[in-house]
Amino acid sequence: MGGLDARRNGFVHLRARARARADRTAAAFGLCRDARQRRVGLAGSILFALFLVGWGLSFIWGPLADRFGRTKVLAATIFTFAIFTGLAATAHTVWELGIYRFFAGVGIGGEWALAGTYVAEAWPEDRRKMGAGYLQTGYYAGFFLAAALNYTIGAAFGWRAMFLVGLFPVVISILVLLRVKETDKWECADATTGTKIKHESSLKAIFNAQYRKRTIVAAVLLTVAIIGLWAGAVYEPSAVIQLATKAGMGKVEAARMASIATGLLSIGTIVGCLALPPMAERIGRRKTLAVYFVGMAASIALAFGWAFYLPNGLVPFIALLVVLGFFGGNFALFSLWLPEQFETRVRATAFAFCTSVGRFFGAIVNFDIGAIVLNMKTLGVPIALTAIAFLIGLAVIPLAPETEGQELPS
Repeated sequence: MGGLDARRNGFVHLRARARARADRTAAAFGLCRDARQRRVGLAGSILFALFLVGWGLSFIWGPLADRFGRTKVLAATIFTFAIFTGLAATAHTVWELGIYRFFAGVGIGGEWALAGTYVAEAWPEDRRKMGAGYLQTGYYAGFFLAAALNYTIGAAFGWRAMFLVGLFPVVISILVLLRVKETDKWECADATTGTKIKHESSLKAIFNAQYRKRTIVAAVLLTVAIIGLWAGAVYEPSAVIQLATKAGMGKVEAARMASIATGLLSIGTIVGCLALPPMAERIGRRKTLAVYFVGMAASIALAFGWAFYLPNGLVPFIALLVVLGFFGGNFALFSLWLPEQFETRVRATAFAFCTSVGRFFGAIVNFDIGAIVLNMKTLGVPIALTAIAFLIGLAVIPLAPETEGQELPS
């Protein structure tokens, strides 16, 4: 009996320690234990909203890159993202963490636009198209790396250690600044049109008579793509967990199944990114985007509107996620297509602006979707309805210029 009592007392002690750790974590963000579950959703929404607002404001990097060069400003975006991600490890309240995430969003939001611009201008013309596909795969490859780091460092040392790992990109930003050569296209454009840039800002220039239509059309198409991506990616884990639970799996098994599904979605997207440039070269930019938009609309509607409600829908739902992931590779087309529509002196500005506006509207739509999900008390139908956005996109595609076979404008 003495041994049993000792084990019982040890178990009680461990449980008390676990509860104390949970209380300390909650207290670090101003949340008492009783209110933690009630307020965690609100805190998560605040953090997500602030991050997205920062990401949307990242259009500021575009004019800077057109004025001061691609490499220096790209390094600055990486530096900003890394520093404020690392500072998040020091946060003691939700609002402190939110402020750090806001500025991290400003940093990371500029990386795609400036990296896409740099690849377009620096890579030889015969390899530039595939470069857009390679560039976009890095985003999804990062999912795997982040998961591996969370499985090792995060599990062993906690969330603060994960944010500290985010400081590593500072090294990359320094290498970018010191080692990477500025693009010849920007240097030539800066030498020949510097006076014009001073008299007309690049942000104003993308709305002049020459570029206004292209800018608006590109922003609309990117908004459509972002709405579809976030709707599928944000709610996919919850949908898989619900279907896995319905299939009789426990919480742990359901969570693992959601991780597997996310991995398959990412693999599908990587394949879609790599398949897109050859297709765009064969049938053109507009037709390629139309194919990918139709695929996104069909896979979202079938996955969330049909498979999600089947009695045994887990397997067909995950199979459709792979298809959804493939067509989610449509973002690689924008890395290829946007630089072809604008001349060097405004290219980074146009890229950054179009992607940022899309994030603002995408965020608004997806928060509305969250409210509809809560109101309807079902996940499938509201997400399936986002397929309508791609139908709108299909109507807008013919308004965009076809640039197949054309060299990058100077």
